[in-house]
Amino acid sequence: MNTPINDLAVLPATKQAWTLVYQDEHLLVVNKPAHLLTVPGRHPQNQDCLISRVQLEFPSASVVHRLDYDTSGLLVLPLSKKALSTISKEFQSRGTKKIYQAVVSGVPDPSEGTVDKPIAADPDNRPLYKISPEGKASVTHYKVLKLLPQQQASLVQLEPVTGRSHQLRLHMQSIGHAILGDPFYATQAQQQQSNRLLLHAAVLEFTHPQSGLLMSFSAEPDFLQALR
Repeated sequence: MNTPINDLAVLPATKQAWTLVYQDEHLLVVNKPAHLLTVPGRHPQNQDCLISRVQLEFPSASVVHRLDYDTSGLLVLPLSKKALSTISKEFQSRGTKKIYQAVVSGVPDPSEGTVDKPIAADPDNRPLYKISPEGKASVTHYKVLKLLPQQQASLVQLEPVTGRSHQLRLHMQSIGHAILGDPFYATQAQQQQSNRLLLHAAVLEFTHPQSGLLMSFSAEPDFLQALR
């Protein structure tokens, strides 16, 4: 069943530019700003996105994984069909490593742990998801990196073992520590603590499709500067 265009959200694209972290003849690693889709959205007004901007400079760039509109951080963009195929297989086999940083409400206790809760689509509240016994297996490791007493919050490291939609947001909210600025799962007060979702893909590791070498990249979230 097709969703009427009037029911689709218009997501205004940020004017903040993407940045190039790494480049060779096979792939790019880029840092996506928050409030930018990775690929074009279904609404006609949601065509401005990361890949369309990157392709203005690198026409052969393609998408192998995505970050949510609200999330900033690192993505690898293959530049050839061979690189796309090889990196896609690594993502599918969970051979890549992705580590996020987020600011969450309160202080998780214990300060390090694992959230293992299945996630399913919420048909009554699209485009939201929910924790459900009927959902797909979903696992996230978390670790408190720094206490932020002024914000009554904590900086945490999040490492998803699986890659479900909204997994990190839902898992942290489910243990009582929603990500600040989250328009979907945080309380109104928690949303108002930030003008963006405080979630950033900070580390990305994968095997280079040509050389076979381990490639590791990191990028600090820009929202940390405001919290120091």
